[in-house]
Amino acid sequence: MAAKTVPIALTIAGSDPSGGAGIQADLKTFSAFGIYGATVITALTAQNTLGVTGVLPISLDFIAAQFHSVVSDLAVSAIKTGMLGDAATVETVARLLADIPAAPVIVDPVMVATSGDVLLAPDAIDAVRYALLPRAQLVTPNIPEASRLLDCPLAETEADMRVQAEALMKFGCAAVLVKGGHGAEEDAIDVFFDGRAHHVFRLPRVATRNSHGTGCTLSAAIAAGLARGQSMRDAVEAAKSYVWHALSAGAHMEIGKGNGPVDHNFALRKA
Repeated sequence: MAAKTVPIALTIAGSDPSGGAGIQADLKTFSAFGIYGATVITALTAQNTLGVTGVLPISLDFIAAQFHSVVSDLAVSAIKTGMLGDAATVETVARLLADIPAAPVIVDPVMVATSGDVLLAPDAIDAVRYALLPRAQLVTPNIPEASRLLDCPLAETEADMRVQAEALMKFGCAAVLVKGGHGAEEDAIDVFFDGRAHHVFRLPRVATRNSHGTGCTLSAAIAAGLARGQSMRDAVEAAKSYVWHALSAGAHMEIGKGNGPVDHNFALRKA
């Protein structure tokens, strides 16, 4: 039997032992898209649906060792970054990404968990702006993250999101997706900008408290689409659809006592 090439995506992020976000959410998402997933763990966390109670950073040398062991052996087709924690880790990851420039990089600038716990040191924001974003083919901030990166007020309207998407391009990324999950509109609105044109993704807002890990899941789904050879816009559209269905299917799940996870396996449940 002839050998079969399998698309491979790499996630560089923190571990969530409760399984709803971070590395665990990324691997579930890669599997849902038929992608082989590899990992570089940047931090161990003690967390659940109620919040984060502890963070144990991984040493910079060991982050690099994980990365080199993966990319020296596996043909990685796309990469996403998630929780990086501090400036030194951000800068280390940015340097490592230069080793495989052909693989598109999706940067999810994780700053605060769904529970409200801070996951990025304030002094690391400049490292994200000036070291990591220039490596990104796409950056996926939510409204509060875009506000922090730009040091400006929160976007309140779709027009504000368009302006902020354009402004984020000054940091050197190739495209921006400003996520509107924190907005007040009846629909959930995300604004995509690739330097040439805006595209607005609009879906009905899902009424659910089970939203733990949505940002991780979306960026992982985009990376999976790119690993499969989709264009950026098509990958974003497919990822948006996946997350919306995962939110809808998971709205009535009872996992944990707080903000539960989305249903990454909704398609399997329908089979």
